[in-house]
Amino acid sequence: MLAILKLLARLPLPLVHFLGALVGLLSLLHPRHRRVIAENLRQAGLYTPGLLVKSAMELGKGMSELAPIWLRPLDEVTGWVREVRGWEHIEAARAAGKGLIVLGPHLGSLELAGSYLASHLPITVLYRRPRQEWAHTMMQTGRNRGQAKIVQPNLGGVRALLTALKHNEAAWVLPDQKANKGEGAWAPFFGRWAYMPTLLYRLASASGAKPLLFCCERLAWGRGYRLIIEPLPDLPADNEVAMRIVNRVLEASVRRIPEQYLWSYRLHRVFPGEAVPTGMPE
Repeated sequence: MLAILKLLARLPLPLVHFLGALVGLLSLLHPRHRRVIAENLRQAGLYTPGLLVKSAMELGKGMSELAPIWLRPLDEVTGWVREVRGWEHIEAARAAGKGLIVLGPHLGSLELAGSYLASHLPITVLYRRPRQEWAHTMMQTGRNRGQAKIVQPNLGGVRALLTALKHNEAAWVLPDQKANKGEGAWAPFFGRWAYMPTLLYRLASASGAKPLLFCCERLAWGRGYRLIIEPLPDLPADNEVAMRIVNRVLEASVRRIPEQYLWSYRLHRVFPGEAVPTGMPE
């Protein structure tokens, strides 16, 4: 598998994205995969047959681009970012001396956003080791370079994030993933309840760091990427209210390029024993 991925990494980006889009289209032949994407789009009020197809193609691009992003030289990979919007927000956050919390939702190329940041400033990222050894090798190679530091998603990892913020560095947080039991709270997201992490709010409260939303948008025809950095409004001390504010910002960002969101991710799934709030979220 690693040999195949190394071969894929040597291809030009337009061809990598073309092959990925083709695989994404073929993935729609899998009934369960197609059903999950369609259901999530419908619940968000965004479903159209065309968007279903585009979402699958972008998912395929996102998978195929991992090999070149992780295995090609960092300066070459970051050179694919053709435009950066909002870098002044990073400069302002670092000038304040309290670090910055990077919010990287499952939108666009999450990995390229991380690589680009790691090439410009110190950043600490939580990393859960995959089961496959080849995947671990690739991810270690791709993520642990530049000024990046990867840490385990445990108490020690959280302390490392706080230490990074204390040193006026960046800490990466995934705001739209299914939280582990006891590590999240229920909040509305695209019309449904989702159990989402509260790590962002704990880090912000403990450090005073400024959260910034990052999205690395894919440009058409493999022309590269556009990195967009957005500031969040000031968050209240009430975590429930703060989560609703952040989720509204996330939703607005997704609606801008809905085909590049990871609609195959089952964020809203409910595990046995979980008590979901009653009624529909506002």
